[in-house]
Amino acid sequence: MKEVVAGIDIGGTNTAFGLVDRTGKISVDSSLKTTEYPEIGDFVAAIATAIKKLLAKRPTLKLVGIGIGAPNANYHKGTIELAPNLAWKGIVPLADLMRKKINVPIKITNDANAAAIGEMIFGGAKKMKDFIVLTLGTGLGSGIVINGQVVYGHTGFAGELGHTTVVPGGRACGCGRNGCYETYASASGLVRTALLMLSEMREESVLRNIPPGELTSRKIAEAARKKDPIALKAMDFTAEKLAFGIYNAIGFSSPEAVFLFGGLANAGEMLFKPVRKYVEQNVQPIFRGTVKILPSGIPESNAAVLGAAALIWNELIK
Repeated sequence: MKEVVAGIDIGGTNTAFGLVDRTGKISVDSSLKTTEYPEIGDFVAAIATAIKKLLAKRPTLKLVGIGIGAPNANYHKGTIELAPNLAWKGIVPLADLMRKKINVPIKITNDANAAAIGEMIFGGAKKMKDFIVLTLGTGLGSGIVINGQVVYGHTGFAGELGHTTVVPGGRACGCGRNGCYETYASASGLVRTALLMLSEMREESVLRNIPPGELTSRKIAEAARKKDPIALKAMDFTAEKLAFGIYNAIGFSSPEAVFLFGGLANAGEMLFKPVRKYVEQNVQPIFRGTVKILPSGIPESNAAVLGAAALIWNELIK
């Protein structure tokens, strides 16, 4: 029998899951619509049934655990707590509910922490003990690993770099505060910056031909590659804000590497080159030249499921 772990990634719209072996190979995967299950009991029943079906098709596989990545997930308690983009309100004891359906070890954490463990087990951080993963999508998630351990803190919610303040009194954030890192240094932050610059600058730009609701970080990065003046300025401003958060994080955890992952990181060197420049210029001198800023070593299409599965593999390796 070949041992596998079920990796489950719960998103606001879709939930992806798959069976993952020790090497990070996904034997089989599938998905369901999170939004179709407003009741948590129905969701747990549906996901448990789907996993059992995947296993039934592969009789040579043995399930040894379930790892779950989810918004506002508390690793210490196995709960999802007050997740704004999920229908299940309050505190949801997800690990306990799952265990009643499939009796194997179950671990749960937020998607950025799962991404960090995935990077450590299957990706670019295989030989690293100290690193940070920043997931740059609609928001900015972060997973911080110090001495080979993910930092969860007293409450289980440590490592929320996306909600550190980078501009006091700055842009409104979904968390209810202003000036958060993610309002500037994420895919949606880049779009906000570009829209502001389009309204304030007079230069010609291909971005003016795109309706505001259709502007994406990908389109801005493509325009910047073609030397569009407003796109270039927006990318540079975003890189500077992203670097600001990174060199502050370097000061407290001295990572070997910072991995950038997700929508905004797909801009490639258009983003990485200025970020590295601003980090080196502004980081405390003792840390200059000590930190690599790298793309994730995990393919984006599989990252969430691999990261969730890595939660269990990491426990088993220990």
